[in-house]
Amino acid sequence: MTTFADRPLARRVAVLGHGTIGSVVAAELTAGKVAGAELCGVIGRRPQGDSSLPWTTLDDALDVADVIVECAGQQAVRDHATAILEAGVDLVLTSVGALSDTDLRARLGAAGPGRMVITNGAIGGLDMLAAAHAAGGLDTVTLTSTKKPTSLLRPWMSADEKRRLTDASKPVVAFRGTPDEAARLFPESLNVALAVDLAVGGHGTTVVELIADPHTPMTRHAISADGPFGRYSMVFENRPSADNPRSSAIVPYSVLQTIGSLVGRRPVSV
Repeated sequence: MTTFADRPLARRVAVLGHGTIGSVVAAELTAGKVAGAELCGVIGRRPQGDSSLPWTTLDDALDVADVIVECAGQQAVRDHATAILEAGVDLVLTSVGALSDTDLRARLGAAGPGRMVITNGAIGGLDMLAAAHAAGGLDTVTLTSTKKPTSLLRPWMSADEKRRLTDASKPVVAFRGTPDEAARLFPESLNVALAVDLAVGGHGTTVVELIADPHTPMTRHAISADGPFGRYSMVFENRPSADNPRSSAIVPYSVLQTIGSLVGRRPVSV
């Protein structure tokens, strides 16, 4: 079996998807913001006349890349993740909500020799939660996410439910349930739900609450956990992306930190 120590440091990075997250990741890699990492391709449909980036196909990227960074959504994970890992290419996963499909989660867990690495996205502290879980388990884990109502509207909602959110004058509960349900119903907003739950064992025991607040200027994620080794409370307040208010502006920079850990370097300020 190939171990982490046996593998060379990854240097050639391809980005799958060029939307809100992928475009920033590609631009920062091009600018040399992660020392030791080289952008070798952007996998997607090249805009007409745009030759500023090394546009490529997935098949071609698998021939040259050490790492592929998925920034294309849950369907892209379902369609391509297994092939990437089986080609021996490491996969940085941003659409963590795809792992709410337990069959897919099992397949990706067994695939290789490429490694799958989950980026923290809009939150942190997952290493502490994982440590507490491994040490003695956690009795309760709760994630409460607060966002503007308009960023939570989904096509499956009834007209009455949409009005309940958009007409709210104070915070209202838009959802309460399991991480799998949260990530399935709000795939662009609650990848963090799966990230937290996977950190504490991935058994779906994390309670997720989604709050629509018309007065909040930022997206807020509050994590609380309690267990035999202690009590933990973490709050993250992120400004929404200007291009996509369902995503936090910090997410692509979290992805760059993950890439830096794979190549043995951290992003640098230039």
